[in-house]
Amino acid sequence: MHSVDEISSKATGTVREEQHFSGTVYLIYAFDVGDEITIDAVRASSHMHIMPRSWPEYLKSYHKPLTVGLPGHSAEKLLYANLHHFGAISMVYQVPFKGTMASLRNQLSDIDAQLREQSSKDAHTLFKKIEAHVAQPKFFHLRDCYMVLAIEPISEMTALQVRERYGSLIASALRFEKTNMSQFQIEDILESATGYYREDLVIIDTEAAFVYDRSALDLLDFFELTTVQRLELRYFGSVLDRKLDEVYNKKLQKPSFKNCMPFIGIMYDPISELSKLKVDISVITERLGSSIKTVGDVYYSEIYDLLVTKLELDALRKAIDKKLSIIREVRTIYQEQVNAIREDLLSVLIIILIFTELVVGIVK
Repeated sequence: MHSVDEISSKATGTVREEQHFSGTVYLIYAFDVGDEITIDAVRASSHMHIMPRSWPEYLKSYHKPLTVGLPGHSAEKLLYANLHHFGAISMVYQVPFKGTMASLRNQLSDIDAQLREQSSKDAHTLFKKIEAHVAQPKFFHLRDCYMVLAIEPISEMTALQVRERYGSLIASALRFEKTNMSQFQIEDILESATGYYREDLVIIDTEAAFVYDRSALDLLDFFELTTVQRLELRYFGSVLDRKLDEVYNKKLQKPSFKNCMPFIGIMYDPISELSKLKVDISVITERLGSSIKTVGDVYYSEIYDLLVTKLELDALRKAIDKKLSIIREVRTIYQEQVNAIREDLLSVLIIILIFTELVVGIVK
């Protein structure tokens, strides 16, 4: 296994693949560790190493995460870690490389495997430091990751030439494959290519992106924040699935007699927890969706739209909206059941009262 500190050059046997490139592989790992992180309390903590950050204009100020460092950790690998107020930790690693495009492709799986394990250890270390400031802490509910291959442009090769010569290698690298893929798959991946200047090339796929641009760091926050968005949407989707199963299987089969009593049962709602969860998820998903502002910048808007499409954020949001609508239907059905039973009880009581009055009248 090769070291992740540098990807060694390898001859591939063809003239086209002999071109050597240099750049950085960025690996983004996101962990959901609780319901909420009290950022102000973490910032005030004496044992936390807060890192100053210059954030881009497209990130709204009230959604900026808190950037922290891990004391004693090698800065060559961990670039920084971010704490997000809605209970997530994201960590960005950097791995420099120099070699052919084929050698890069062949090492990506090993790099990810090594840093995936390292990221879990680092995230757990960070989690223990902030656990007291996390609501409903748990390490970890869910994890997500994304890789960015940032290549330094070379003067003698334009972005179009890179795409034509190395499109097959880039496509298979973005899918973590070590052999060439079918032409259909290659075209599907490369159709998302974009760029601002003639020498720029950005190709975005589901689990990784290729950036042939000297200002790749300007886009890194986009990749990190959309990865965190996907993590949270997946987490909320799984929470809703569990809660809906629980409510349907245990609480909606038969409302208890107490729940149906007028003026008594109204004090207890067996799906009130689900309704509160619905509100919380609606608020947080709205904040997630509005945390990136690209108005006025066509290029950044295009990049973000591609990320939303490739990471299937809209599909995840629609799935959550559908589950939230099911909650509304479940609540309506439950309330209709309770109301129907209450009406029956009231009808029986009225009949009993009428019968009692009739009996009393006859006796008198």
